[in-house]
Amino acid sequence: MTDSVLIVTPTYNERENLKPFLDGLFQVMPEAHVLVVDDASPDGTGDLADQLASTDERVRVMHRPSKLGLGSAYLAAFKQALPQGYDVLFEMDTDLSHDPRYLPDFMAALKDGAELVIGSRNIPGGGVEGWGLGRNVLSKGGSLYSRTILGLDVRDLTSGYKAFRRDVLEAIPLDSVRSEGYSFQIEMTYRAILAGFSIREVPIIFTDRRAGQSKMSRKIFAEAVTSVVKLRCDSVFGQL
Repeated sequence: MTDSVLIVTPTYNERENLKPFLDGLFQVMPEAHVLVVDDASPDGTGDLADQLASTDERVRVMHRPSKLGLGSAYLAAFKQALPQGYDVLFEMDTDLSHDPRYLPDFMAALKDGAELVIGSRNIPGGGVEGWGLGRNVLSKGGSLYSRTILGLDVRDLTSGYKAFRRDVLEAIPLDSVRSEGYSFQIEMTYRAILAGFSIREVPIIFTDRRAGQSKMSRKIFAEAVTSVVKLRCDSVFGQL
């Protein structure tokens, strides 16, 4: 692996999943580093992360004082990691829904010239396992709605399995990103496209979490719906 890679994974009550996640990841990409961003998980995820980090120099931990949200977790991690010189920064969920076997596909796309790679459920070869009809409709409908409002060709705008070249994150004014949840993923991709970076989607099979509870809520979905319109307006008026 010629590029230095950091995989960022925010956690909140993921104690059951954290070690299997790390074990699977390092089997595929043993030279990568991982930054666990824990929001004071009541189940002791942060304590377990510290234990794992104490025996594996590839694992680092960022502790935050409370549940502050997915978007802010990634932003805090990116701001800390960029000065450390990483070439590629990944977003991955700890809940085992993002299969590490796709990591080489992401790296191949980056090597081929892509600057932001998105793990897509909505292109040929991609899909979802373990979701009911309602959640499938919600996810695909949200992505279609966002694509239509923003005028984008990206098929899976809400995917949280991503790889950024450092140049992309350096070009985005991170302090101005305010979105959380699904809308954070939409906003980061939209900003990258507006900045002229090359985007590539690679197919993934998303598997619903095996343990713990989903963080998806009506509030997160409602924020995504309203934030897309705001993003479009801000872009039109040159405020992004």
